[in-house]
Amino acid sequence: MKSQPAPAQATAVLSFDFDGTLHDPAAVPPVPVAFFPLIQRLRTEQQVVWGINTGRPMAHVVEGFIESRFPFLPDWVVARESEIYFPNDFGRWIPHTAWNKRCEKEVHGLFRRTRKLLARIRHEIEEHTGAQWMEMHGEPAGFIARTDDEMEWIVGRITPLAAAEPRLAWQRNSIWLRFGHRDFHKGSCLSEIARIYQLPAARCFAMGDGHNDLEMLDHAHAGMTACPANAVDVVREKIAVTGGLITRAPHGAGAIEALEHYFPLALVE
Repeated sequence: MKSQPAPAQATAVLSFDFDGTLHDPAAVPPVPVAFFPLIQRLRTEQQVVWGINTGRPMAHVVEGFIESRFPFLPDWVVARESEIYFPNDFGRWIPHTAWNKRCEKEVHGLFRRTRKLLARIRHEIEEHTGAQWMEMHGEPAGFIARTDDEMEWIVGRITPLAAAEPRLAWQRNSIWLRFGHRDFHKGSCLSEIARIYQLPAARCFAMGDGHNDLEMLDHAHAGMTACPANAVDVVREKIAVTGGLITRAPHGAGAIEALEHYFPLALVE
């Protein structure tokens, strides 16, 4: 599996969340086959570049590509909602070193400064819920709740507590929550990628279905936005209010629908 030749000058950056947006684990294959020839045509005829913007760590991203039978690699990947990677000519993923090192430095410094605050938050949540604290390499602080309702309660409880440190933020995806730095998320990563391709936010397309996609779906980072029919309510509300597209179809079929809406192609006779 290798990347495709890059356009001489990209005209747009396409950013897709993976799980729940492109990828449907109940489908076979999980990503519609028709998605890939459409991407190929858009690259050839409209010189777009595209990538996956996900909370998965990089190793699990690659597993997703294999499971979903990607015939070629995307032009870039955002992993763990904060790390940027580009493929080389041999299909190996090379970190965007300047960005990733800055992110790591800022996040580690933030966690050192907020150690006592995070301990207080952990105690508060463990005392009142059955949520599990998450602490491992690459995931230094977070929670796994038992239900979506429990996670809603957790978010409501930690919001005033975390206000003591304005740079402390979090990304939520269903029952998972990961603490992080407010400057590093799917949206800021998309803007960094657009900067590399020398494109403004107006030429960025973003599509996602979950809470951790909200920054990416902001017009500060993407002028063209969409969510699939299966998106959570808060995402659907954001897309509706900001004039984006809520597709009729869920998952990958919705992604195809969104691309045809924003990037129409001439009919092939």
